[in-house]
Amino acid sequence: MKNYLHLFWALLFGLFAYFQLNDPDPWAWVGLYLWVALMALLAFLGRPVRVLLWGGLSLTLGWALYLLPDFINWVGMGMPSITSQMKAEAPHIELAREFLGLLICGLAFALYLRQAGRLHKG
Repeated sequence: MKNYLHLFWALLFGLFAYFQLNDPDPWAWVGLYLWVALMALLAFLGRPVRVLLWGGLSLTLGWALYLLPDFINWVGMGMPSITSQMKAEAPHIELAREFLGLLICGLAFALYLRQAGRLHKG
């Protein structure tokens, strides 16, 4: 029986992509979120593509490492709210949000990669 939770994740990441269309750098985020949505859809179909999962995980980890110093700086600031509107004088809002978004995507890629490994073995 197929796990319909994968369809939920595909829809959710598709919505994440849609809401990024008004971002200053939409195509990077739309592409990443759609990539995760596609991996969820392929998992639902029982056809994971491990090279795409490894590629997505590598990309998100590299991107997150690039933003890590900014995230650490935000933590050092006492983790001020990142729920307010972004302003030029508060770049930590955008950077912390981006880092957390990358962690979510990286976690999704890692979990689907783990599942793909289990399917491959048995």
